[in-house]
Amino acid sequence: MIHKGQRWALHEDAAVQSANGVTRRVLAYCDNLMCVENVFEQGAVGALHSHPHTQITYVVEGAFSFTIDGQTKTVCKGDTLLKENGVIHGCTCLQAGILLDIFTPMREDFI
Repeated sequence: MIHKGQRWALHEDAAVQSANGVTRRVLAYCDNLMCVENVFEQGAVGALHSHPHTQITYVVEGAFSFTIDGQTKTVCKGDTLLKENGVIHGCTCLQAGILLDIFTPMREDFI
């Protein structure tokens, strides 16, 4: 398991949480910043939700239908999305892929 403030956060050491076709790994983090990898199976859904964190999502691979604040777009490898705190967002995986999420501040609920 990777701990807060750990300088070297190796992928093999990350705790794995899996549910409903999504595998989450919390990578490096501190009080003000957190990096999370999400591996999606095709058809998996990230239900619409909001939280008091600003989030940037980078699409590492795959294709996703994303809804942010009522607007839906298809995104794929190389695209980046901004979800400011309190904005409702969610996705459906159209082609198996990986999302890299950066949160500020860190998500206490992921630990």
